[in-house]
Amino acid sequence: MLEKSFIIDTELSSGHLEETLDFLRDFYLLPQPDSFKNISKRMLGDTGVLSYTVVSSEEEWEVRVEIQAANPFLVKIVTVSIPPEFDIAPKIDLLEEELFIAIQAFEDAIRQATLYFAWVEGEEIIPEAPPTRRKKASFRMFGSNMIMIYILFFGVNILLFLLLGIFLAIIGILVFQLVIVLLSDQLLLRTSDWKITPENPQVHIIEYQLPLEEFQKFQEKFGKDSIIKMKEKIYQKSLAVGREPTCELGEDIFREYGFHCQSDLKVSRVIDVYRIVEEAASKFNITMPKVALSNTMIPNAAATGPSPNRGLVLITTGLLVQLEEDEILSVIGHEMGHLSGRDPIVLFSIISAEFILRFTLLFPLVVISPLIYLIVALGFIFFVAKFFETRADLLSAMKIGQPQVLASALRKIGYQRLHAERISPTRLPSWINFDPHPPIYFRIDRLESMKTPVKVKNPLLKSAKDVVNGFKRTLGL
Repeated sequence: MLEKSFIIDTELSSGHLEETLDFLRDFYLLPQPDSFKNISKRMLGDTGVLSYTVVSSEEEWEVRVEIQAANPFLVKIVTVSIPPEFDIAPKIDLLEEELFIAIQAFEDAIRQATLYFAWVEGEEIIPEAPPTRRKKASFRMFGSNMIMIYILFFGVNILLFLLLGIFLAIIGILVFQLVIVLLSDQLLLRTSDWKITPENPQVHIIEYQLPLEEFQKFQEKFGKDSIIKMKEKIYQKSLAVGREPTCELGEDIFREYGFHCQSDLKVSRVIDVYRIVEEAASKFNITMPKVALSNTMIPNAAATGPSPNRGLVLITTGLLVQLEEDEILSVIGHEMGHLSGRDPIVLFSIISAEFILRFTLLFPLVVISPLIYLIVALGFIFFVAKFFETRADLLSAMKIGQPQVLASALRKIGYQRLHAERISPTRLPSWINFDPHPPIYFRIDRLESMKTPVKVKNPLLKSAKDVVNGFKRTLGL
């Protein structure tokens, strides 16, 4: 008999924990009667417990699963019957991941019905708002390896060639790109909302998670934009006048929209962001970078700068909301890997080399078929960029020392993409798309297979080999 116990962290308030079990039963278990049976829910004291049996008629095995609605969720899996010599461990790992994805799906629904408030002590109060196109573009262009900056100039250079001629255009574009790399930390800082400093190191976050069914009726009655108006009214009565949001302050507004401010649906957190980044910088033995925060609920982090001694780390409040502090530390470790590896400068050199070759040795190929050349060149650049993203994962695992924690963070942030990759009949598109990141399933599996302490002599060479081997496995080679 094999037994496995684990926990699943969530940002859910205590008022939503038992509701999660109902969601799992009604939308995950009951729709699959051939895979799940003996589904039951009971109370263990004040804690809800969901139990069910997972069956595989083809492979003739059964396991029993029990989930306690605590925070974090407590999960226990016990084998009921296993054929001789059958390796059940991979099946249990898959069950664990599917359960995690199902809970994340419920969390996503709750996030849509949540009022978020975040602020930094000593800084101007800035309401959380949907990310603007400018902020999204800044993350993609200036974050981490800055590859999108270079790709942008595939189009810009055509205009410069017409105006300046080939030689001057090449020189001008390379100089302009280098200037952007050297100023990248200042450019990304300008898109942030707050600076995190030793004097103001903490971020305060409060969430009001509204009842899901009531929220759906609320949207039907008042419209999808009403939650923004509701939040703005609470903000004006609290943070705008220097007071922390409380049920007492917001009760009149909640009542106006048909809600009651329930304390068991409130979640509060105070995160010392400066200390987390400082710890990561010390483990990498690099100068403490500037730290900035963007008040948007999209979970993301980026690091940029011309050198490890002049770096910037930008974090979103969405990342702080979704991850535990050790997960935040490991994600920052990934960004420190980009800084310590001087990835912006290295990628600039690679792009510059291709740019020069394009108009010298490779120019006859460009003339024959510009579109095919562009697709091949971009594909090559993005594939090489995957080496550096994979190395950043490895460096975080080596320096921070928690590869499984980083894997957990990636699973939370990218669970939708992970689910799509797992169920896709082919994983090839996730390897050849124009994305500097390798498939998330590959990154998670690689991190979870690492044994601590992680020791690698040449992280970039090791990472490049892992990426190539992962791609070859996808091709069946």
